[in-house]
Amino acid sequence: MNMKQRQGKKEKGINIEEELMSKLVDPLTLGVDLGGTKVETGVVDGEGRVLASHRHATDPARGADEIIASIVTCVKECLNQDASQARALGVGVAGQLEKSTGIVRNAPNLRWRDVPLRSQLEHALGLPVVVANDVTAIAFGEWQHGAGKNERDLVVLFVGTGIGGGIVSGGRLLEGGNNSAGELGHMTIVAGGRNCTCPNRGCMEAYAGGWAIAERAQEAVSRDTGKGKALTSLAGEIEKITSVHVSEAFHSGDSLAKHLMEETGEYLANGIVGIVNSFNPDKLILGGGVIEGTPELIQMVRDVVSKRALEASVEKLCIVKAQLGDQAGSIGAAAMARELVESKEIAHG
Repeated sequence: MNMKQRQGKKEKGINIEEELMSKLVDPLTLGVDLGGTKVETGVVDGEGRVLASHRHATDPARGADEIIASIVTCVKECLNQDASQARALGVGVAGQLEKSTGIVRNAPNLRWRDVPLRSQLEHALGLPVVVANDVTAIAFGEWQHGAGKNERDLVVLFVGTGIGGGIVSGGRLLEGGNNSAGELGHMTIVAGGRNCTCPNRGCMEAYAGGWAIAERAQEAVSRDTGKGKALTSLAGEIEKITSVHVSEAFHSGDSLAKHLMEETGEYLANGIVGIVNSFNPDKLILGGGVIEGTPELIQMVRDVVSKRALEASVEKLCIVKAQLGDQAGSIGAAAMARELVESKEIAHG
């Protein structure tokens, strides 16, 4: 701020020191990314910057109470690191949730059913808590602070072990009637196709999710062990081949891995054509472990979608990589917690 600007603010009765102090005390929120193997917590400011973080291993076999205790431990560690008080906590969980109560109805990776996560955390921490699906939280974070910032119409698709997404339409995050909007990985792309982890067959996840890439690779190597030597060498055994091994072999020039990844790009694009035609986003953001491991998939998808989607649907479309990296879950959950705080402040005048 130059002298002229300072003088102008003084003339208007604005106290410079108070203004600067208000920025310093901008309320912080906490974000938790809760998975089957870890709890990652971050203290996040209004710009989406992680000021302190803590990671704690989880074991679903220990039960819900011990995992919730781990979340509480992570939160306290973060607050000690930053020496600040947070205003609210957001938690992203892979599973189906009841938004009004914060009850986790079903989280397969955690082996949870009907766990009252929000009420237990609010009781333990004395903070307001919002609970969301993990990819919904990631989508919210990319919208607020990442590759989708300032967009009003966008889709976020995360391709990891499974495939999930989030949809922003007209500047609103779509939640659906039962808080389960965004399960884009479970749209059918092959009628009567491969079995999925859901009750359906032929889902996009059943072809392009990390677990499905592994299955397809294992089947291909079993059919032709000669062509599969590189993959078997990386994994040790056919049954241990994962999507990570396919990515490694792809980047080393292996022909079978190249074929598998090109198929994966085709399957993803088939699903994305339907998404683009349905929601007409200006931006489609691709992220997750599979995309991080093989970012070449983004261009494969662009090439197919530009040719097969409706002309009006791709006229303004931009397909890009997610920006927030491995902290996307905690940043997104913290952003949802901030929205909770701001909505309460507006409601109370």
